[in-house]
Amino acid sequence: MAYQPTSFLFWLRLLFLACYSSLHATAQWPGGGSTRFYDFKIQSKWVYKLCNSRQIVVVNDMYPGPVVYAQEGDRIIVQVTNESPHNATIHWHGVRQILSCWFDGPAYVTQCPIQPGQSFTHEFTMVNQRGTFFWHAHVSWLRATVYGALIVYPTTGVPYPFQFPYEEHIVILGEYWNQDVVQLQQQVIASGGGPPPADAFTINGHPGPNYICSADDFYKIDVVPGKTYLLRLIHAGLNSEHFFTIANHKLTIVEADASYTKPLTTDHVMLGPGQTMNVLVTADQPVGKYSMAMGPYMSAKGLPFQNIPSIGYFQYIGIMPNSLSTPARLPSFNDNLAVQTIMSGLKGLNTASDVPREIDTNLFVTIGQNVNKCQSRTPQQNCQGLNNGTFAASMNNFSFVEPTVSVLEAYYKGLDGYFTEDFPEAPLRFYDFVNGAPNNAPFDTNSMKGTRTKVVEYGSRVQMILQNTGTVTTDNHPIHLHGFSFYVVGFGNGNYNPQSAQFDLVDPPKVNTIAVTVGGWAAIRFVADNPGVWFMHCHFDIHQSWGLATALIVKNGVGPLQTLPHPPADLPHC
Repeated sequence: MAYQPTSFLFWLRLLFLACYSSLHATAQWPGGGSTRFYDFKIQSKWVYKLCNSRQIVVVNDMYPGPVVYAQEGDRIIVQVTNESPHNATIHWHGVRQILSCWFDGPAYVTQCPIQPGQSFTHEFTMVNQRGTFFWHAHVSWLRATVYGALIVYPTTGVPYPFQFPYEEHIVILGEYWNQDVVQLQQQVIASGGGPPPADAFTINGHPGPNYICSADDFYKIDVVPGKTYLLRLIHAGLNSEHFFTIANHKLTIVEADASYTKPLTTDHVMLGPGQTMNVLVTADQPVGKYSMAMGPYMSAKGLPFQNIPSIGYFQYIGIMPNSLSTPARLPSFNDNLAVQTIMSGLKGLNTASDVPREIDTNLFVTIGQNVNKCQSRTPQQNCQGLNNGTFAASMNNFSFVEPTVSVLEAYYKGLDGYFTEDFPEAPLRFYDFVNGAPNNAPFDTNSMKGTRTKVVEYGSRVQMILQNTGTVTTDNHPIHLHGFSFYVVGFGNGNYNPQSAQFDLVDPPKVNTIAVTVGGWAAIRFVADNPGVWFMHCHFDIHQSWGLATALIVKNGVGPLQTLPHPPADLPHC
């Protein structure tokens, strides 16, 4: 198994939970309110892929890493020991971390990195949450290989609000580079230019037969004719968004970002980095071998990208050996309409009563790329962005700079000089953000740098308008907010106009990562009822590295249930 429990009895319980799908319709949920113990060792591992042997950083010698299983209401305790040569952290993506902000994981935001040879124990409870989550490294670009699923089941006796599947399968979409990703990030940032495309896309770590030396390196699901399967899709990739489809089969979306949705049936789905999605698939085709395909969605113009899809197989039991596969048809790499059609059709399940109607805090946040003026004495090496500038990215034209002590520790201890509380509620000036943005780089597109945060009162009902900009190029940005799930109450193309914008307050989807449509905007709402420091950033690692981020500081409320506890004794030091 992918874990190291502390007792034989606990091992048996986790074994039952991991293997419940083999019980099919007679499965019983394990008892709730338990404490689940896991032992993570971050370490180097030799792998052979794409005709190359090299070391990658993994957890427990696994790529992808071990699955963490739990049930709604469970306490999860994970001891993380860093045996790799790099600083590391683990972020529990989508977990609200109620009163446990110290264990959220983003480097220099809620903690300093775990240095080589050190350990840090994460403790948090799955409060009113169940579904498909995942964990990943949240420092440098280690997320390229340091990731795994976190599966949380409903409480005992509570069924899924959809057909109980015959089996469940975890499908993690990723990207793979034939070089050290820590060095790659350093090289890209030092160059001032853009990143190279991934050498391959992967499904559960397997590139598939389209890539060199990968004919036998593929993932497959063996299926029984007539049965319905639940696929837990997770996008753990770094810098690309992806379509996913299965040849000749329909996908019915029933959950997005660990929140149930009204069923939406489609030929394909699109996930950006950080997004998860549960889909039902019925094996209702003639017995055969059907391709599962993962291909790029590239909304930005003029950027290089990997255009070779990763292929796996949805394979019926009973096919003949060496059967040819039915090819899958992916949308065009720049099919914005295909993405927006799915987004328009996605509706939350029973969300109406929880959507904030009144707003206390209104934020208007522009997101996009910048080109800063070259400041290097060696511009040929360090200023490879547009017009001999350096690429940056920003929110409200401020590029986030990681401090040398975590923002949470500095805030909690009252340490001065590590961050400011002046992130603006709106951009300093308004213009045609999408079509008329100043783009005479490097003079008009410079962003300001700083560790700027926005302070929010506990219990505030927050509305945030996320506005895409076209300063360098419009892009579909997957924006992730730590510590909260939020309602997507509206979105549209072009510049946000409060007079014409249409909001859905009846059944909006509830997510933790929103793909802000290319050249458009999205409106989100949530209640700031979780004290701490919460990172908000683009889940493209290159954009986060360039500064497309900020942090929300939610103040304490009244009493111990609204107050952030003191830091753990083993909190890593910078």
